[in-house]
Amino acid sequence: MARPAPPLAARRWRPNMAAAGGSGRLALLALLLAAAVARLYRAGEDPLTVLAAGSVRQALLNSSAAWVVQFYSSSCGHCIAFAPTWRALAGDVKDWESAIRVGVLDCGEEENYETCKEYGIHYYPTFRYFKAFTKQFTTGENYKGADRELQTVRQMMIDFLQNHSQELRPPACPPLDPVSSSDITSLFDKNSHHYTAIVFESNNSYVGREVILDLIQYENIIVKRALNFDKPFLEKLGISSVPSCYLMHPNGSHGLINILKPLRSFFSSYLKSLPGVRKKLLLPLQLPAQENKEESTEVKVWKEFDKSKLYMADLESGLHYLLRVELATHKTLEGAELKTFKDFVTVSAKLFPGRQPVVKLLETLQEWLVSLPLDKIPYDAILDLVNNKMRISGIFLTKKVQWVGCQGTRPELRGYTCSLWKLFHTLTVQAALQPKALINTGLEDSPQTVLQIMRRYIQHFFGCRACAQHFEEMAKESMDSIKTLDEAVLWLWEKHNVVNNRLAGDLTEDPKFPKVQWPTPDICPACHEEIKGLHSWNEAQVLQFMKYHYKSENILYKYTESQTDSSETEQGDTRDVKDKSLLKKPSGNRENKVQDKENILDSESKVLNKLIANHGPVKDSGKGAGGSANIKEAKQAVSFLGIGFSNIDMSLCVILYVASSLFLMIMYFFFRMRSKRWKVKYYRPSV
Repeated sequence: MARPAPPLAARRWRPNMAAAGGSGRLALLALLLAAAVARLYRAGEDPLTVLAAGSVRQALLNSSAAWVVQFYSSSCGHCIAFAPTWRALAGDVKDWESAIRVGVLDCGEEENYETCKEYGIHYYPTFRYFKAFTKQFTTGENYKGADRELQTVRQMMIDFLQNHSQELRPPACPPLDPVSSSDITSLFDKNSHHYTAIVFESNNSYVGREVILDLIQYENIIVKRALNFDKPFLEKLGISSVPSCYLMHPNGSHGLINILKPLRSFFSSYLKSLPGVRKKLLLPLQLPAQENKEESTEVKVWKEFDKSKLYMADLESGLHYLLRVELATHKTLEGAELKTFKDFVTVSAKLFPGRQPVVKLLETLQEWLVSLPLDKIPYDAILDLVNNKMRISGIFLTKKVQWVGCQGTRPELRGYTCSLWKLFHTLTVQAALQPKALINTGLEDSPQTVLQIMRRYIQHFFGCRACAQHFEEMAKESMDSIKTLDEAVLWLWEKHNVVNNRLAGDLTEDPKFPKVQWPTPDICPACHEEIKGLHSWNEAQVLQFMKYHYKSENILYKYTESQTDSSETEQGDTRDVKDKSLLKKPSGNRENKVQDKENILDSESKVLNKLIANHGPVKDSGKGAGGSANIKEAKQAVSFLGIGFSNIDMSLCVILYVASSLFLMIMYFFFRMRSKRWKVKYYRPSV
């Protein structure tokens, strides 16, 4: 199988604007300035409330209005595509805000990571309802609509308002239940200084309640709703069809409104335009003052990169986001989720072609997970190891994202999703290049191993639910038919192109990085052919290209962050050199390894203590009857004592106990024999 043509390794790419000279650079700078402040939702411009970690609790607790909040991630493609709908919904119900407000919170912002974790947000977008006058912290009620269409969400907002008790109903929200015919008749005999509008409708209609909420911010008018059950009464009022609106004037006159179309917007517009009906002056919602991001945001310098190369900064940034953000939204891992995480860590520890500190972190995490015979692990304990709270020497993973080949022209474009694709492409290629790497892990039997772990990871953990569903559909079609490791490489390449084709021209597409079929002819001309005038892929050349592109030797370490000391003092490292000393190799002396092992054992004891304290006794997930059971009993005994002893400490105690017992027995028999011999030697018979 021939290698791709020389341009694969030789041709270097630069942004087109940079090549255009000074004017191109100015245009690029302007683009980056705009990108630095770009957000899916803009406070003060969009008709909704943009919440953040410092304001969300104050807004939701003891609020006089109910809330519906969208927790989204700026890196989630479906969230980006859904933003126009959510913005339109907020504008459509803007007049309802004294009864129910619409808010958003970006879980993709680093400052909001912990807040989204507190609210239990695992997937994006997630919609939560919060009742008015909530006194204590609550994670809210999940949206249970059939779909996310504007009309469906709006109707669910009405249902949520009606579910409030009479005492906790927002003061600005009028009664939404229908009135009876007798109640309406009594209105004819009363003098009033305001208009009274009654919307007659069927039982399953929302028009009346929508019109009521549309008019709550307007003075000199009250809107009620009635059902069309009393046919004689409707005939008496001249109502032949529903929905219809009957209006009572302040002067005592009343009659049916003539509307061209019986739609909510027509009714609301007519009633708002009545003489004397005007909008009330309402005080805006007061939230804690936040830092002006438009003024303080640093302009990120565009990083020039070679698109024929793979950048370790992208892979490490993806691992950082995966381990510290996406997975951290889960308080505990158990069952299928825990199995998926363990398998992912095992495959990454064996196949990730990273720097030694990162690989050692993955290997340490793998050993730690294997040594814990538990079926439930708190993710905080995993984070402690990822963040090296045990101060194990020589492990490190960057704590910030540094996109290079995955950088986008706006913060919400490309980034993590791009790096996740690159990570799994790398793992499938490394599995094909190192077919024996997974031996003795229990994962070596199937060529689908990496893909099946990717499938389960996306199913259980990937934030974008719509994306996860699309990937699962592709996996069901053909993943089970893969027979070789090379086929696994090509399967993921093919499905990535299917996704690119589906998203081409979508709102999630970066205009500077269009979704095209990859690899493009300029980096792999041999991959492209024409058969009878139609484009065709040379899959043999594609496979060769994939193995070249994602091999260790094609990775550049420019822009990666360096570890300066064991305490993880972070400094930027922009060397354009491959740091060979950081590649996989044995390192560390015996003393460091012993100390690291003790730190890990100590960590295990702390995890067991935490689990027993929070969840009661734990179960052993291991199947081995001998060693596994002994380990479990020893660790549970240690945890029960709560003193923080490790297995080594307990073993030393047992050895000292046995040795002391033997010594005491030997001394006992020694003095006993000596005493007998003394009595015989100095024996004196009595006279």
